[in-house]
Amino acid sequence: MIPETAILYLFVAASLLAMASNRLRIPYTVALVLGGLLLGSLHLFPAPVLTHELLFTIFLPGLVFESAYHLSASALWRDRLAIFGLAVPGVLISIVVTAFVFLWTSRYLPDLAAVTMPLGVALVFGATVAATDPISVLAIFRELQAPQRLTFLVESESLLNDGTAIVFFTLFLAMAMGKPITASALAVKFLAVVGGGVLIGTIVGWLSSEVIKRVNDGMVEITFTILAAYGSFLVAMQLGYSGVISTAVAGLICGNYGAKRGMAPSVRLVVNTFWEYIGFALNSLVFLLVGLTIRLPDLLRIWPLVIAAYVAITIARGVVIYSMGALLSRSRARMPWSWNFVLIWGGIRGALSMVLALSLPQHFPFREMLINLVFGVVLLTILIQGLSISPVARALGVLSRRQLPADFEMQRMRLTLAQMGLQEIDRLRHEGVRDPQALDALSTRYIQQSKDAKDRLSNLDIADEDRFRTDFYRLYRRLLTMQKQRLLDARQESLIGHENFERLAANIDAELLEVETNIDGLIERLLLPDQGK
Repeated sequence: MIPETAILYLFVAASLLAMASNRLRIPYTVALVLGGLLLGSLHLFPAPVLTHELLFTIFLPGLVFESAYHLSASALWRDRLAIFGLAVPGVLISIVVTAFVFLWTSRYLPDLAAVTMPLGVALVFGATVAATDPISVLAIFRELQAPQRLTFLVESESLLNDGTAIVFFTLFLAMAMGKPITASALAVKFLAVVGGGVLIGTIVGWLSSEVIKRVNDGMVEITFTILAAYGSFLVAMQLGYSGVISTAVAGLICGNYGAKRGMAPSVRLVVNTFWEYIGFALNSLVFLLVGLTIRLPDLLRIWPLVIAAYVAITIARGVVIYSMGALLSRSRARMPWSWNFVLIWGGIRGALSMVLALSLPQHFPFREMLINLVFGVVLLTILIQGLSISPVARALGVLSRRQLPADFEMQRMRLTLAQMGLQEIDRLRHEGVRDPQALDALSTRYIQQSKDAKDRLSNLDIADEDRFRTDFYRLYRRLLTMQKQRLLDARQESLIGHENFERLAANIDAELLEVETNIDGLIERLLLPDQGK
């Protein structure tokens, strides 16, 4: 475990590195790993290391729940083909391709006797590095306002492939250690482990949400979300099922059902803030521990193999992403081709891969080599891809939209909030159960806030083209999303037939895709129709 004083040192280091990363304009997670490497080499305090127990009992449940809690279940269902395709068959394909490419490339390296390994061991390596951990990528996407769907795909795929990668790792490890298992038995075992995790997560998430609906105490409601996060994980693990899948399902239910139907707005804000901080704190500690655990001299001794392993996982990721993109190209779930390389480059590996490597049995063949290979791959993906994802995405046009000044966004949001307040006051006034004088006082305040925001917006020196472009994108996307939701409601109420629903939904999806990928062309065509002919 981590010594008590080391926890204090780690938080101090994380805070200083956060400030340094802002000043140096590098991703926070990259700064944490580099800081961990430096602290580990200086030996300033007893260096804690990542262990299986530490990650699986403290870090992983909190990180998985926090991510799932903030995911939209409706968006997950809308992109289910892409997400589940990447997280289940995509992970398996990635494991197999990684194993074969690594075995093939290692044949051309010196000292072949030391690196020739059985296919079963190579599959274990592939499973170890199959899970992605794109924290730095997501931070960049959110800061630079990448397309919401792309950000959602990266986050949701990472959440689910953590669970499937652990299951495949366990199964391939058993095969590599000589336990007889057929392909059909492997499939049945996988479905049982994942299905059991889904069932337990559903039960725990639903029970926690029902309790939250009946309680009106913010502290108690936070406590029940903690119980859902760690309880679902531990119960599933004790019963031999997937703890990550269980916690992910519990988080989705608590965030989309318990929070929206059972929490007052003020309580929901408190719970959101609590879990956002938990996510920040746990991620800070994890990435510092990644840096502290890696030993550079060990990696340098086998650097050709580390490069071969890095090439193998990159090729495997490319095979999965482009294959899935081709399969989805004729469906409503299709993705722009420019997103494919961004998804490949965003496949950063992290702490989970390192912990899976450390959990290999002591007598497992090539154990030390596999640990160093995994550590090297994690380090290279964080440094190379973490530092370059922003320019790569810009070069591909994914982050090409120009950013408006922060004060413009601030005043526009103040105007939106003031207008929402006035709408709520009108609703309460019609109910006739509130003091009219209190409502008048609040209405006067919101009217003044709205006027101040409008005045400041009119005084900002912003090009009309930039303002129009940003507002057009956001308004058009919002209207299309509302149309899609109304269409889904009509389908559920049997107000429209299946064929007409599919045709209209496909049209809306096509417009949404164009809004995300070709906003300039869309504006030009709508404003200058004669030029588009």
